[in-house]
Amino acid sequence: MPEIIVETEINAPAQRCFNAARDIGLHCKTLAHTGERAVAGVTTGLIGPGESVTFEGIHFGVRQQFTARVTAFEAPGYFVDETTEGAFHSMRHCHEFIPRGQGTLMRDIVQWKSPMGVLGIIADSLSLKRYMRNLITKRGQQLKHLIEAE
Repeated sequence: MPEIIVETEINAPAQRCFNAARDIGLHCKTLAHTGERAVAGVTTGLIGPGESVTFEGIHFGVRQQFTARVTAFEAPGYFVDETTEGAFHSMRHCHEFIPRGQGTLMRDIVQWKSPMGVLGIIADSLSLKRYMRNLITKRGQQLKHLIEAE
């Protein structure tokens, strides 16, 4: 199962980073370049334990939807969301928030299983892993900017 880990240093307390990372509106802002928007489930405000959201956006030039449910939650340390519907066979995104001095280390750990067996494995190695790393890195940098601008 492919995995990426992206770390982002944010000059803000862990609780503020934790809340910002689960804010549906901020999620959409940080992925505005994909046209991502919430279309079902929790579509505004903060998502919490057991809740789900369906996002729609353009990835790899194709409009796609995926639904994720929050499956683990311990404020302000971490939360986990896992896809229940979408293009991936499965995807798990662990969001960790580690206090560091006056700031926070935000760590995104994303694991997925692509569909289509061997073809999915080939897609992972050719482009999907790089795409996911770039997407999560860009989202983290956007979130950092929005949090630190408050």
